[in-house]
Amino acid sequence: MSIMRLREAMVLILFMLSLTGCFSSNPEDIVAFAKPFEVDVTSDTYILQPPDEIMVYCAKVPEIHEQRQKIRPDGKVSFEGMGELEAAGKTPQELANDLRVRVLDLYKSDHVVEKAIDLRIFSFQSKVYYVLGQVYEPGPRIYTGRDSVVTAVAIAQPNPMAWIERIQVIRPSTDENVKAKIFEVNFDRLMAHGDVSKNVLLQEGDIIYVPPTILGWMALKIEEVIRPIARAFTGIYTVRRGLDDRYYY
Repeated sequence: MSIMRLREAMVLILFMLSLTGCFSSNPEDIVAFAKPFEVDVTSDTYILQPPDEIMVYCAKVPEIHEQRQKIRPDGKVSFEGMGELEAAGKTPQELANDLRVRVLDLYKSDHVVEKAIDLRIFSFQSKVYYVLGQVYEPGPRIYTGRDSVVTAVAIAQPNPMAWIERIQVIRPSTDENVKAKIFEVNFDRLMAHGDVSKNVLLQEGDIIYVPPTILGWMALKIEEVIRPIARAFTGIYTVRRGLDDRYYY
């Protein structure tokens, strides 16, 4: 091995060692996450938020029966004759109770709504978790209450640059005095050996970050430099061809 190659190898090794300390994960943070064999779901109640859709069933009140409403950006829904109701931040039962009060006020009679109004969630849209980084399908995913790390990563499909041995599972904190919970998952070990000890259930707002490998990170940095230059030269070539074409008859 030449001296130059030896230097390059040493630089790469030092770079890899320095990068391994860039993650802020803490193995003990996994205790904040529930596991599939411990609980069935990770949410006790569902709070309505935009853009969830609701469906109302009340056969004796045609104005609202089988009416489907999407919660607006201002957090409200509206029904004919009932006006607007605040929906955001309430459970389906709380919104159903508010709607029943409006119906009673409209009809001035209890016999119309002897049975409670049945309000169901038609489309769950407001609760999401995120899968970001080196995957083919990054972005938000609809939270179902039974989403595991394996499910989330499998759906997102890691790409060839993904460092699947160091996938980060993050639970952000809205309290500035409380740190976010972060731990690592070796997805390769999980798949190869069935090690499900870190296959936790996700909650709304959780983030799965799939980092690039060392070589993948280097390739991305090189691409950041080369791509603008390539576009600039492509633009110059296109303009030059356009100018030259004016002289062809």
